[in-house]
Amino acid sequence: MKSRGVHLQYSFQSDGQRGADIQNPLFDLLSALRQHGSIQHAATATGASYRHVWGALKQWELVIGEPLVLWAKGQPARLTPFAERLLWAEARARTRMTPHIEALRSELERVLAEALDGSHQVLTIYASHDLALPALRECAAEHHRLHIDLRFAGSMDALRALSEGRCTVAGFHVPPLEDARNLFAEALKPLLKPGVHKLIGCTRRTQGLMVARGNPLRLRGLADLASGSVRFINRQEGSGTRLLTDHLLAQQGLSSSFVPRYHEVVEDSHLAVAAAIASGLGDAGVGIAAAAEQFGLDLVPLVEEDYFLVCLKDALQHPAVQQLCEALAGAPMHQAVSALPGYALNTPGEVLSLTRALPWWHFRTRKEAHEARHAAE
Repeated sequence: MKSRGVHLQYSFQSDGQRGADIQNPLFDLLSALRQHGSIQHAATATGASYRHVWGALKQWELVIGEPLVLWAKGQPARLTPFAERLLWAEARARTRMTPHIEALRSELERVLAEALDGSHQVLTIYASHDLALPALRECAAEHHRLHIDLRFAGSMDALRALSEGRCTVAGFHVPPLEDARNLFAEALKPLLKPGVHKLIGCTRRTQGLMVARGNPLRLRGLADLASGSVRFINRQEGSGTRLLTDHLLAQQGLSSSFVPRYHEVVEDSHLAVAAAIASGLGDAGVGIAAAAEQFGLDLVPLVEEDYFLVCLKDALQHPAVQQLCEALAGAPMHQAVSALPGYALNTPGEVLSLTRALPWWHFRTRKEAHEARHAAE
């Protein structure tokens, strides 16, 4: 059996990379060939000659040891079934690793920034996966001399990192709630304390069921997942979206056992869920509108939720946190967020108390409850 290996490398360049895209010439060629339907058109799209593309594909076939292209005389070249599977598998793997790739790039940029300019502020943020935060990192670096060391984790894991001192700021999301007796209150109250922690306004975003274009299964909400024919892709335990899904099911009087595969098939980010559905490995999963749009999926809206950043009250005086608030409120961030489907800024950069931003957080004292009953009599 032919030995195959994978080698990764990175480079320093004058124009920093945006996002977490990793380029590979093989997959660039395969994507161009699938998209344009012939070697000639793929060559034109990639700015190369027919001979170069043809020779490169032949060389990659030798390296991998499998045919990549169906070469039929008089007919356009087509990808082999193996090449199609390889292309989708690489896209899913790269998407699943996006948060980790971004974290690695962020760490390398931090090292470079510290070496070049010791006055550059550095701020470590652990946060639930979100597509607006990489844009915030870019705005902060470009306009506020602030390097954000961004680490994606589930909402609960991010808040634990804050409580354990592993980060200065954490990010989590929560839907609008009226009743103080809910799963979010149960999960968040042990990790956040009024007067000790302060919220920083960030964004509002739409979450829903991500489905194939055209919604072929005609799904309208979570209740439609019970049929047994829907292949559901869930998020991992500890993520805010998993907690949101549990909450929405509970609101409808449904348990997780109501949904087949609920605990069996999970992914670690919105993009990974979207990639799984786009590749045909699943039919639906809860995620944000921007992730659905990125993979050509439709979204059945379920709820609008607020995304907050949070830090200790004392940290508000730290120059890096102040620069963070300025970056959130700035015009570049507004422009970046307006380009994301399903996103809007919500009190960006404004410092909020827990009880103001989350009214359901406040429990009446016995005295307040007595006074309220007395006033009603």
